[in-house]
Amino acid sequence: MKSLLLLIVLMLALPALAGEALNYRVLIAGEDIGYLNVDHEGDALSIDFDYKQNGRGPTVTEQITIDERGYPIDWTISGTTTFGSGIDEYFRADDGVARWRDATGPGSMDYSDAPAFYIDQNGSGYANALLVRALLASADGRLPVYPGGEASIRQAATETLTAEGVEVDIIAYQILGLDATPRLVFLDSSGTYFGTASPRFALVRAGYEAIEKQLRGLAETLSTDRLVDIQARVARQHWGPIRIANVRVFEPESLSLSAVRDVVVYGNRIASIQPADSPRTADETVIDGEGGTLVPGMYEMHGHIGQDNALLNIAAGVTSVRDMGNENDVLEDLMIRIKWGLIAGPRITRSCFIEGESEFASATGETVATLDEALAMVRWCAARDFHQVKLYNSMRPEWAQTLAAEAHGLGLRVAGHVPAFSTADAMIDAGFDEITHANQLMLGWVLEPTEDTRTLFRFTAMKRFPDLELDDPAIAATVERMVERGIVHDPTAAIHEHGLTAINGEPAPMARAIIDHLPTNEQRSLKQELFGTESAEERAQYVAAFDFIMAVLSALHERGIRLEPGTDLGGSFFYHRELELFQQLGMNPAEVLRRASLDMATYLGQDEDLGSIAKGKYADFFLVPGDPTQDLQELRRIRMVLSDGVVYFPEEIYPNFGIKPFASAPPVLGPLPTQGGS
Repeated sequence: MKSLLLLIVLMLALPALAGEALNYRVLIAGEDIGYLNVDHEGDALSIDFDYKQNGRGPTVTEQITIDERGYPIDWTISGTTTFGSGIDEYFRADDGVARWRDATGPGSMDYSDAPAFYIDQNGSGYANALLVRALLASADGRLPVYPGGEASIRQAATETLTAEGVEVDIIAYQILGLDATPRLVFLDSSGTYFGTASPRFALVRAGYEAIEKQLRGLAETLSTDRLVDIQARVARQHWGPIRIANVRVFEPESLSLSAVRDVVVYGNRIASIQPADSPRTADETVIDGEGGTLVPGMYEMHGHIGQDNALLNIAAGVTSVRDMGNENDVLEDLMIRIKWGLIAGPRITRSCFIEGESEFASATGETVATLDEALAMVRWCAARDFHQVKLYNSMRPEWAQTLAAEAHGLGLRVAGHVPAFSTADAMIDAGFDEITHANQLMLGWVLEPTEDTRTLFRFTAMKRFPDLELDDPAIAATVERMVERGIVHDPTAAIHEHGLTAINGEPAPMARAIIDHLPTNEQRSLKQELFGTESAEERAQYVAAFDFIMAVLSALHERGIRLEPGTDLGGSFFYHRELELFQQLGMNPAEVLRRASLDMATYLGQDEDLGSIAKGKYADFFLVPGDPTQDLQELRRIRMVLSDGVVYFPEEIYPNFGIKPFASAPPVLGPLPTQGGS
C-alpha cells in the first residue's frame, strides 16, 4: 500500500508543477559555481543550465514538450559542452515515428506500438526526473529507451536531511542500464526533483545548499554499497597458496619473456617462481594460465581516481595509480576502503594539489590566497605522506621558486601545470621536477605574455602548434633545459588525441578497439568531438596540432627525457590507448610495458615491492593469452588480475558495469572462494 501511495504522489506531482519555476544550484566541493533553472507551463518545460569550474563548463538550453504520461515528445537542446563543443540536439515523436539527432548523427524508430523514452546526450540532466516518474509508472520498473537499450530503476534510500535549520525528506533512486554506473536522482516527498550528487559534485534545489555535503555523503554511501556488493561477488581470496601454472613471465629488466613457469602466491606476496610442472603442495589452488603471459601490474601516472572507476582500473591491469589531485578527505576515505578490502582499487600515490585564488580556480585543489598560505599547504602535505606537490593554473608564477625550494627541503617533488602568464622554461628554472600535460609544456612557444591559459584557451591555442618547426630555437631551448636538469614529462597523450582528433559521429581513435563492448550511452559519448570547431579547416588545424605534439614527444624520447604514461581520462581502457601512443613515439611493445611497470615503480621509489614479478614482491600482475611484447592489443584481453594477492576475473567484473567482456577467465583447479573464504 505504501508503494502504491508513493506512486500516486509521484504521478500527481508533475502536473502540480505547471506554472511553477524550480531553481537549483551547482556546487563542487561546497563551492557554488552555477545554476539549473526550470520553468514549467502546462506541458512545456524551459530549462537553463550553466556552471563553470576550472575555466570550463557546459551552457545548455532545453525546450521540452511532454505528453500525458510525462514522456518528452518534442525536445530541443542547444548550447555548448564542457569543453566548448556546440550542441544542436533534438527529439521529435509524431505520426508514429520517433526522430532524433545528437552529436553522433540522426536516428529514427517506430513510436506507435511500443514507444520508448528518449535519452538525451547533452542535456542538463533534469530529464532524469521525468525518466524516474516514467519508470515508476511502468508495470515492472523497466522501459525501452531511444537510441537503444533498456532503463530500469531501483529505490536506493529514503532520508531526512537537516542542516542549518533546513530540513527535507528525500527519496534516492538509481537509474540502471544506461551508463557504466547508475544515475542518481533525488526526489522530495512530493515527487518533485530535488537534485543529484556525487562525492564531489552536488546539484541541489536553491535554498537547500546547506545540505549539499550530506547529499554528497549519501551519494558516496550508495556508490560504496554497490561496489561492496560487487566486491563480495568478484573478489576471490584464498588463505592457502595460489599457483598460476603454465605461464611465461614478462621480465622488464631484460625486456623478454621467461620460459614457461609456475608462479606461486601466498597472501599478498609472490612466494616463489618455479619451473613448470613443479610438484604441488597440499591445499594449493591452481589456476591454469594455458601458456599465456603474466605482466606486472601497470601504473596510471595521471589519475584523478574515484571509487566508480577504481575496479575498472583493476580489470584493465592498472594496479597502481598516481593521483594528480583530488579532494583530500574524499581520496583518503577511498584509500581506507581499498586498504581494508571493502572495495577493489589500485594502490594510490597522492599528489598535493595546490591552486591559487582566482575566478578561474579549480575547486579540486586546496586554494591559497597568499604565499604564506601556500607554504603552509606544502608543509601540511609533507606531514601526510604525499609524494609531490602539484601547482596549478592560478598559482602566482613568482611564488613557484619559493614553494619548490620548500617542497624539496621536505622531501617532496614538484610538478604541475604552468601557471597562467608564465612558461614551462620559467617553471623549470623555478625548480619544477616535472611538467604535466603536453599542452602545458608547449604553449609557451606560441603564446603572448598577456594571454590567459586559465580558460578553454589553453586547449584552443594548440591550433597554433602547426605554425612551428621542430628546429625552432624556442623548442630547442626547452628541450635542452629538460635534458640538463632531468625533467620528467607527463604528456597525457590520449586526452590530447581525443580532444584534437575526435569527430562527431565517428568513434574516437582511443575507443575504436573497445566501443562495441560498452553501454549505448558510453558509446555515444565516444562519438562526439571534445573541443568545438566551426569548420573542416579548423578541425584540420587541431589534427595537425596533435601530429605536432607527437613529433615533439618523439624528439623528447629520443633525447632520453623520461615520459610517463598517464591519461587524465580515468585510466582503464584509455590507459591501454596511452600505451599504444607511447609505442608510436619510438618504443617497442616490451619497452612500453617496462615503462608502464618497473620504470614507474622505480621513479616512485616502489621498485622494492612492485614493478616486476619476483619472489617477495607484492602479487600485483595480470594474465593475457598471447605475447604483449609483440602486440599491445593483448592488454585488452586480460583474463585475470591479481591485486594485492586477491584474484579478479574481468569476465565477472565487466557485466556489473554493462560492459561485454573481452576474454574468458582461465580454468581454476581446486577451491578459489569469493572474498572472505577460507
